[in-house]
Amino acid sequence: MRDSLCHLDGAWLPLREARVPVMDRGFLFGDGVYEVIPVYARRPFRLAEHLARLRRSLRAVAIPDPLAEGDWAALVARLVDANDPADQCIYLQVTRGAAPVRDHAFPAATVAPTVFGYSFAFPHVPAPRRAAGVDAITLPDRRWLRGQIKSTSLLGAVLARQASAELDAQETILIRDGWLTEASASNVWVVRHGKLLCPPMDERKLEGVRVGLFEELAQAAGIALVQREIAEWELRCADEVLLSSATKEVLAVARLDGRAVGEGRPGPVYRALHAAYQVAKLAAAAAGESTR
Repeated sequence: MRDSLCHLDGAWLPLREARVPVMDRGFLFGDGVYEVIPVYARRPFRLAEHLARLRRSLRAVAIPDPLAEGDWAALVARLVDANDPADQCIYLQVTRGAAPVRDHAFPAATVAPTVFGYSFAFPHVPAPRRAAGVDAITLPDRRWLRGQIKSTSLLGAVLARQASAELDAQETILIRDGWLTEASASNVWVVRHGKLLCPPMDERKLEGVRVGLFEELAQAAGIALVQREIAEWELRCADEVLLSSATKEVLAVARLDGRAVGEGRPGPVYRALHAAYQVAKLAAAAAGESTR
């Protein structure tokens, strides 16, 4: 296996040797944004959608986009080619850069954004866990109200996820004022009476790239998909609860706060979406969705 190479402000070097200045605003304030792009058989999946979300996040926090669209794609291509294995994830991060003084306000003088990218092995969900479904817990959503920005300021999500990790659960689903928002690192889907429900995309939650994908998959599978507000009681009475993210793909929640969801195992909507997801990955590869 080749040494893991990363990109840092135009330099290519082993990940273990990468360093940023301690005055970098990403280090001091979490003043930056990021993106995670799944790669299957060395082909990035939904690359255009991920890069579009990265640029939306940059605009939302007023960080100048440091690269042209084609240059972002070229950076991803080189990261994929430089690293093993064939299935991997590309992590991209842009911070506001290193300022001469620590000040909450943006630097008065122009500073160059810090651009970082690296690859890690795709964390495939083990087959037995996928087949059985996973445990999740619920907590109040106490994060900030700019959830549509994929920000590196992730302490709220870190604390939420740690709460489930300490209970040997795989995710923490968040509730704000009686309404479902999302999970610590996933979008959440609820199945009731055969319909797939998704909270509308707004400032309380991240617009997952898989939301657009699921619209396509649900239509192909003949599943009705509705975006609307989902009450906490609907989550707790759901026939199925699903999680989606770049690394989870789609995953069924079998137990929520220790109680079975539906029949306590992955249901038919999950199985249909998971199968359709695999077909979509193969179709993207066949269509040449590649960095090469």
